[in-house]
Amino acid sequence: MPSKTSASRSGVTPTQSYYHPIPTEPETQYVIVLPRYYNPIRWRRGLIWLGSLLLIAAIVFLLWPSDPEVSVVRLRLEHLRVHTFPTLNLDITLDTTVKVRNRDFYSIDFNSLIVAIGYRGKQLGYVTSDHGHIKARGSSYINATLELKGVEIFSDVLPLIEDLAKGEITFDTVSRIGGQFGLFLFEFPLKGKVSCEIIVNTRNQTIEHQNCYPE
Repeated sequence: MPSKTSASRSGVTPTQSYYHPIPTEPETQYVIVLPRYYNPIRWRRGLIWLGSLLLIAAIVFLLWPSDPEVSVVRLRLEHLRVHTFPTLNLDITLDTTVKVRNRDFYSIDFNSLIVAIGYRGKQLGYVTSDHGHIKARGSSYINATLELKGVEIFSDVLPLIEDLAKGEITFDTVSRIGGQFGLFLFEFPLKGKVSCEIIVNTRNQTIEHQNCYPE
């Protein structure tokens, strides 16, 4: 049996084979998408916090005090007289009925109702009524009679004479209510105000026109 050395010397070259390995199938990659983790405890806590905030906001909205609504339901001139001697002065009797509406869910107590009358922006006099009580979401009617005698007019004498010549005098009235409301050891000031402009006929002593607006 010839050896590998003798075979090489005789010129015979052993057979050589070249091959590539058979490619294997590419690996398949899988991506698993998991749903977002749902924590029921966290969601429950969030809903509780949200509900608590809404409940607190509703309580504050219902209990926070608001000023009462004040409106004039009747304004009647009882008496008007102008004196020219020895000085120019006025006698006025004005009857007023004011409606006060409580918009809150609790009753309030008011200290007084003040009704004032003025001429050309200057106050001539006022009257103060007694204190009162208004139930929750209720209304109260308050009557006040303003009676002034011998009110002298100094700076507006000429305009007043002109108004007397025309037979009409324009007055300003202000009705103001004030008080306090107490809730849980806290006190809040309450106030309401309504102003009116009235045109009085000096010949028949009646109110020809009135325009009231809250402030």
